[in-house]
Amino acid sequence: MVAGALPAVADAAASLAGGHAPLRFENLGLSPIALDLGFFTLKWYSLAYLVGIIFAYWHLTRELRGPGAPMAQRHAEDLFFYATLGVIIGGRLGYALFYAPELITHPQDLIKLWQGGMSFHGGLIGTTLAMAWVSWRGRLDFLRVCDYVAPCVPVGLFLGRCANFVNGELWGRAADSALPWAMVFPGAGPVARHPSQLYEAGLEGLVLGTVLITLFWTTRARWRQGLLVGTFAAGYGMARFTVEFFRQPDAQLQDFAHATGLSMGQWLTIPMIAIGLGLIVRALRRPPLAVTVQSLPA
Repeated sequence: MVAGALPAVADAAASLAGGHAPLRFENLGLSPIALDLGFFTLKWYSLAYLVGIIFAYWHLTRELRGPGAPMAQRHAEDLFFYATLGVIIGGRLGYALFYAPELITHPQDLIKLWQGGMSFHGGLIGTTLAMAWVSWRGRLDFLRVCDYVAPCVPVGLFLGRCANFVNGELWGRAADSALPWAMVFPGAGPVARHPSQLYEAGLEGLVLGTVLITLFWTTRARWRQGLLVGTFAAGYGMARFTVEFFRQPDAQLQDFAHATGLSMGQWLTIPMIAIGLGLIVRALRRPPLAVTVQSLPA
């Protein structure tokens, strides 16, 4: 393992010294498989989804122990069942609609989740519909349910983007090889590229997660209806819009990006930013909710 890491260290040292030798992904010794028992294989991407969902459930449970929570634990259990379905179904359908329309005419390929291809925006729509359904059925305040879910999401985003990097997929645009962290990815030619997966992990995961969790636990943000979910929508949208300048557009959408001046990911984040900012302004213009323990509907 030490010997395998030496080429990566040498590349990094040469790059830092101005030797213009970019890092090479294959020298990092990474594998998309986290666990291989022969009869069972677990990939990092699947593990990222699993750990993200477990963390979200744990964190939401902690949130609900405080006074004035908008739902009970039983609602959270229903929410995570339907939200998990929403992430998977919405993510796959969103990928087909936004990035790979040919999958619509080949439904046998649409269900092959193990081949990759999930859209965040599609998963977001699916999750939003799940939250709307649980809120309507349980007579809950939809926006406040979203406020409590929002801080639970970035950890999953962070892990998912890290898994993208481990898989050597969704790489960035060409970068100057003198950039210390410029990297040559398998399948992307000999050009050194931005590791845009890690940029997304940092902005969408670490930064956004830190902001939301801090707002929830150390301020009165949870009592301003729509503030946390608005911060999530606007924050994610701005982070994704920014990273798209460094991320290589999907092969089938490069002509679209060239013709419109923006990538599909950027066009899809513009409504998110607008809705998020609208929710933030609305929340700040209204007085905070009273901090009382309210009985939830049966």
